[in-house]
This record gives sequence, C-alpha cells and structure tokens, in this order.
Amino acid sequence: MKIARYLAHGQISYGAVEGNSVNELSASPFEDFTITDHTHKISEVQLLAPCEPSKVLAVGLNYSSHLHDRPAPEIPMIFFKTPNSVIGPGDTIIRPKGTEKLDAEAELVIVVKDRCHKLTKANAMEHILGYTCGNDVSARDWQRDDRNWGRAKS
Repeated sequence: MKIARYLAHGQISYGAVEGNSVNELSASPFEDFTITDHTHKISEVQLLAPCEPSKVLAVGLNYSSHLHDRPAPEIPMIFFKTPNSVIGPGDTIIRPKGTEKLDAEAELVIVVKDRCHKLTKANAMEHILGYTCGNDVSARDWQRDDRNWGRAKS
C-alpha cells in the first residue's frame, strides 16, 4: 500500500494512494487505521513529507564511491540530522550561507513506525512502516573540514 501525508482544505491527513487519487485514512498510519471513502484527487492536494520525525538517523559511507578504495567499516557510521531537515516534495532546499559546495544524493529512507531498541535482524522488519526516497543534502566543504558530519547535513 502506498501511503501519503497531505494537506487538503487546511487539514493535514494521511491517505492510501490509488492511481491519481488518495483515500483518507481514519487515523495516522502509526496507529490502527482504516481506509475511508473520503477521496481527493492527488492534483488537488499538497503532498507533504511522509511524517514529522522526532529524530533522523543516517548511515554514512553507504556509497562505495565515498570509500575511496578503502574497506567498508565493520560498524556502520551513524549520525543524526535535525528533524526539520525533512521536507516535502517540491519544498525548497535552503542553501546555508557560507558553503561553497552543496551536494545532494538520492537516498533510501526507512520510516520506522514505533519506538524500538536493540533490534536484531530477526525483528527489525516488524518496526518498519514503509520506504520512500529522499535527498541527503551536504555542505561538502564543511564536511571535509569537520569530523562532526551533523553540521554539514541539512
């Protein structure tokens, strides 16, 4: 099922996308919900970011080209991004003042549906609501000069 978060008539809702329409959900997809009969044409709503996350965790060095012929780290490089770094389709990416090298990469985004701790390969999938695509925007000049990648990420 394709789920979208959208704005229609001043109200933010979630819906199930079918073709060129979105059928409103009775509740957030993070809760128990049903698909209602209330339908909108996609062209008549404003699509939003899939959720308003409390945190954004990212994995660094996930492109082999970033490794520069070095072996991949045994433990993934995890860093945080601020929740306001998540924007919707068509929203403007703000270029930070002072950066000379802004870069964007296509990334797979995993939307986690609930709190989880000490996940294993066996139970991780139980906590995934869905997947979407996103831009990982980086100020490469800041990232190069600072080991704290969080400052270079939008």
